[in-house]
Amino acid sequence: MGRAAAERGADEPLGDPLESVRVGDVVSGTVTETGGPHGLLVRLDGPLAEVSASVGPLDVSWRGRSVKDVPVGRRVTAEVIAVDTERREVHLSMAATENPRLWAFLKGLRRGDVLTGVVAATPPFGVFVALDDGPPHPIYPGVGFITTPELSWRRFEKVTDVVRVGQRIRAAVLCPDTRNGEARLSLRALRPDPFQAFADTARIGRSVPGTVTKIAPFGILVRITDDVEGLLPAGDLPSDRAVQVGDPITVAIAEVDRERRRVRLSRPPTGAA
Repeated sequence: MGRAAAERGADEPLGDPLESVRVGDVVSGTVTETGGPHGLLVRLDGPLAEVSASVGPLDVSWRGRSVKDVPVGRRVTAEVIAVDTERREVHLSMAATENPRLWAFLKGLRRGDVLTGVVAATPPFGVFVALDDGPPHPIYPGVGFITTPELSWRRFEKVTDVVRVGQRIRAAVLCPDTRNGEARLSLRALRPDPFQAFADTARIGRSVPGTVTKIAPFGILVRITDDVEGLLPAGDLPSDRAVQVGDPITVAIAEVDRERRRVRLSRPPTGAA
């Protein structure tokens, strides 16, 4: 019997072991189940054996390994990433202990931090950035990742309309993505939002010239400034002519939604050019 237990008395309860677990703790245990909805179930060592512990499918590894690659009976070491006291569950990450330098780098990032690097790859769903700081990613071309909406305030057709492989960039940190081992970044966060500047001067009901940029069943998109487009609903389309992409058109500003960055247009007042 240890000294602390002796001071409490042999019959006094030792307390809830879950109360001693903290996010960031490194624990060990044995895999008891694989492939379920929780990924891996782990029986932790010592007093924590009575606590439900799991490693989610995305927290097993950043090196391409899945839950199927970890057999029942395997001894594992993982970092605690969440503690649910109500459900008495501990959520673990094996990727954290597999890639400690990258994990520490990601956890040290804060929203708004500015990072620099080189565009490493431009798949259709975003941009990988090889950062100047921090370790490389074990699989991906770069630790930094920019989703397509965060590339520019302007609408564009493809990623390479904004950046190209080999280009040096500065980007703001949105959040560390410890599930994928990435730093989620934004290019547009470092640039003024032209929509807000437009909203500052827009007047409801004012007629403005524009250019049709897209035709859809629900209406047409009209570019009314270099950086801002608005929607003219199908019910407000001109009845005297067919509209095509590239056509000039006069519209009126019906609504400006700053939060969703949307402009609804309408027919111009009678007599407007």
